[in-house]
Amino acid sequence: MFNSVLIAVDGSEHAKKALEVACQLVHKENATLHILHIPEALSHETTLVWGIGAIAIESSREALEEAGKSVVERASEAARGMGASHVETHLSKGDPARNILRHAEKLGVDAIVMGSRGLGDFAGLMMGSVSHKVTHSAKCTVISVR
Repeated sequence: MFNSVLIAVDGSEHAKKALEVACQLVHKENATLHILHIPEALSHETTLVWGIGAIAIESSREALEEAGKSVVERASEAARGMGASHVETHLSKGDPARNILRHAEKLGVDAIVMGSRGLGDFAGLMMGSVSHKVTHSAKCTVISVR
């Protein structure tokens, strides 16, 4: 059913559950799993699922990118452990919803899988969540995981 799936990860519990769903989809079809992370500085402290702490807003772009590389590497390891054999990782900068949509189109994926909630703060509730924006704008199937 799916030849390629894009999973957007931010290190949250919802992203971890979404990764499990995405791995089930690609494992059954022997499809390619594209793991995308858009590093962001958070305005609050948190520990990400793969044991990576939040990066302070004052941190350099390099520190943010290093943490981002860790997130996709650990997500890739987890995906392979769940049976995904064709895994590609991607890092991007900027607005998460726009980047997810742009990557999905550029890669020609059949589906986008993402957590229904991520690490965003109150502003996400006021302006609309990333998953909501992607669901309403994507040209392919979008699976939102709680």
